[in-house]
Amino acid sequence: MTWENYYMPSSIEEALSLLDKHQGEARLIAGGTDLMVQHKSEPIEAKALIDIGGIPDLKKIHEENGRVYVGAAATHSQVVSSPLLKEKGRVLVDAAKAVGALQIRNVGTIAGNVVTAQPAADTAIALVALDACVHIQSGSEKLEKPVLDTFLGPGKSSINPSKELITAFSYPTPTSLERTGFIRFARRDSLALPLVNLGFWLILKEDQKTVKEIRIAVGPMSTVPFRARETEASMKDVQISEEELEKAGLVIAEEVTPRDSFRGSADFKKYLIGVALKRAIKVVLDGKGVDWDD
Repeated sequence: MTWENYYMPSSIEEALSLLDKHQGEARLIAGGTDLMVQHKSEPIEAKALIDIGGIPDLKKIHEENGRVYVGAAATHSQVVSSPLLKEKGRVLVDAAKAVGALQIRNVGTIAGNVVTAQPAADTAIALVALDACVHIQSGSEKLEKPVLDTFLGPGKSSINPSKELITAFSYPTPTSLERTGFIRFARRDSLALPLVNLGFWLILKEDQKTVKEIRIAVGPMSTVPFRARETEASMKDVQISEEELEKAGLVIAEEVTPRDSFRGSADFKKYLIGVALKRAIKVVLDGKGVDWDD
């Protein structure tokens, strides 16, 4: 089946009305950087495409009622350049900057990165580290769920883009004692899937040295983004030091279960994820920033 109509709605209500009109035979599209590539090998089964990339309300990045909101159609470049996210969502900014090349970041969206449901999607890893929620609308019904809960397996999402519209992602506004960071290792700096990637969020105790709570998300270590809960538990109430980071690196290397692939052996990936954890936390706690300029 090839599509017969291509719509460009100007509002969320119009997009939802078009989905309802086509009764599961339309497909939402935003940047299309993954969808159009997929279409070449697996044609999209839809009579119509609904392009939501021009809906202003889906591109907003703002803070409201103690939460940071990132619109579903916000591009990776918008995320990278957002002053709010640079201050209150560093892990997401760093992850978005790692996606593809500049041309892809200018078009590709955060929602697209999540709906494609790849276990090492960079911004998905960051959102899981932030314990972010996805906000979904279908007809008049609105719901939200943890981003991690939308992943069912490689390329399989609980979100149906023929019936449901992601409107935004949100997470609690961080305090002055919270830190986030992201790191990835790949064979080259751009246009390469990661060997491993890791995002973390932590909150320090008042001494600004001891971990009160921490979340760590890594990929590709499972069929979905992986929460390193054993490593998180081992780091709770620990004062950060070179020695403690070394211990944490060993714990996470034992916790993850990557598979051998043409990109690298399982043993190599286990070693890399330990290095990634140590390096990512050390860089952030040392107060080193990143170069925001392309």
